[in-house]
Amino acid sequence: MFKASLRIFTLFFLLTHFTLSAASAQDTPADTAAVQNIWNFGGAGTVNFSQVSLSNWAAGGQSSFSVLGILNLYGNYKKGKNTWNNTLDLTYGTVKLQDQRLRKSDDRLELNLKYGRQASSKWFYTVQLNTRTQISPTYTPERDSVVSNFMAPAFMLASIGMDYKPNPKLSIFISPFTGKFTAVLNQRMADYGAFGVEPAQRDLEGNLIPGTGERFREEFGGFVNVRFKDEIFKNVTLQSKADLFSNYLRNAKNIDVSWENLVNFKVNKFLSASLFLHMIYDDDILIDIDRSGDGTMDGKGPRLQLKETMGIGLSYKFE
Repeated sequence: MFKASLRIFTLFFLLTHFTLSAASAQDTPADTAAVQNIWNFGGAGTVNFSQVSLSNWAAGGQSSFSVLGILNLYGNYKKGKNTWNNTLDLTYGTVKLQDQRLRKSDDRLELNLKYGRQASSKWFYTVQLNTRTQISPTYTPERDSVVSNFMAPAFMLASIGMDYKPNPKLSIFISPFTGKFTAVLNQRMADYGAFGVEPAQRDLEGNLIPGTGERFREEFGGFVNVRFKDEIFKNVTLQSKADLFSNYLRNAKNIDVSWENLVNFKVNKFLSASLFLHMIYDDDILIDIDRSGDGTMDGKGPRLQLKETMGIGLSYKFE
């Protein structure tokens, strides 16, 4: 199954590359010396710091130190009726509490590739590929097992549809044909059915049979992606991205939701503050819950996932 899906992705890339190359050749003017730079590269990097130091503090507490790094890169192509938008987002954070070992506090890697062919003044024929995973392993507090890792999970979306761009601030991508793929390449995690993949088979005594869990999950459905970016106040920029996915083949009425909001506060050229809020709801991802209310996790079920980070630190924007 994994090899078949890999062939699908390969075909997707080749088709997109051929379309872009052919369209570019068609739109190339005779006088190449008059052609302006069709690529636009840039990005922004931020490093946030937080520190608490306590000595003989009667009220109690713990000394701590944390660092959070955020890097956003883009490479955009525009020529004639063709556009090619590429973004890479990296986030990594660590925290050190008093008398405890260094721990990871945040970890994210997301790559988005989107090709569009202009159909009208505001509409584009579009193909898009999105991949989201993390950089390094995440352990339990006891560090006796891995909770997540690079490509465990990885969420991939391959979509064909129309992109509506009424202005430079807003983009609404609508795809009735989207493949959603979840990869859990850690076999132990796959055997337990982590992140919605099919768990391992069980023997007659009910024990898991190692190595029989599916490491790849495929879904097919409809997808809507909304992106918004604007300076809502002076030196305050809001970036918002909402992803909605419905699986045609199973419980189509259950919508997977991912909504990210980033507010950047620019103090000066090098100093900034940021607030990030990410909400996820996916009924295929089961969270440990306390059904009886006795403080012991005794079940699993879908829940709203929330992540919030806030920091102040050094930033630099380059083009």
